[in-house]
Parts: sequence; structure tokens; C-alpha cells
Amino acid sequence: MQAVRDGTRWMLRLDDGQDLFAALGEFARARDLRAAQVVFGIGMFRSATVGYWDGREYRAHELTAPHEVVALHGTIARADDAPSVHLHAGLAGPDHRLVGGHLLRATVGVLEEVLLETFPGRSFGRPMVESVGLRMLDLEPGAGA
Repeated sequence: MQAVRDGTRWMLRLDDGQDLFAALGEFARARDLRAAQVVFGIGMFRSATVGYWDGREYRAHELTAPHEVVALHGTIARADDAPSVHLHAGLAGPDHRLVGGHLLRATVGVLEEVLLETFPGRSFGRPMVESVGLRMLDLEPGAGA
């Protein structure tokens, strides 16, 4: 991975074969990033799994053919004192059809370019909200509800 910083922004280039979530999580852990936005990402995934939340669980759709990443965005927060990466993606297959949703898993194919915007001095949380069954972004953890 290559990374360059300009103020609060980081431009990343992930390489072929990297696990997207592991790479972003390790990047956040190494720099103690506790609050960030994935502004965009473009590139290719060798394989990926996208999900659709049906109100109780994610219905997963496995993509085994390489897909171009035409949209990638999300957040990086903290959950259980570790980086928590939440991403959504729009992916174009070899037939030029788009598929998208909550990104559950992805392996980079060739490369992935990602722009992060960080929030220095902030810490976003991602606690489990039992009534919904999901970890939800908390912009001010510890501030009280």
C-alpha cells in the first residue's frame, strides 16, 4: 500500500490481492485514526460480497468475477477498541451491469484508490444497537443519549 497525507486527507493505493477491510483497518490502527470518512474509492475487486439489509440480516450476494469499483464510500470508527470499517459500494461487472450495497468483503484486483478524510481529535463509535440488530455510527460516543 502507498499512502500520502495532505492535512486531514489521506490518499491510499491498495495493491492486488490485499483484503480491503484488513488493509483499511490496519492503516487506521497504525495511525490511531478514530474518526474518518471514506470519501471515494475506484479500482477493481477480484472478488467481493455485497449485502442487502432486509431489516433483520444481510442477504449476501457473492461476486466471484472481477468487478470495477465505480463507487466506494463509508466511515471508519471504533468498536470494541478496534477500527470498524463500514463501506458501501457500486460495482460494474464484465457485462457492464451494476450491483451494489453494503460491502461485506472485498479482495483488491490490480489496485484500489481510496480517499480518506480524517477528523483529528474526534473518535466515532460504532456500538451495537440491539433494537435494530446493527452497529450504528455514534458521532459523539460517551456524550449521553
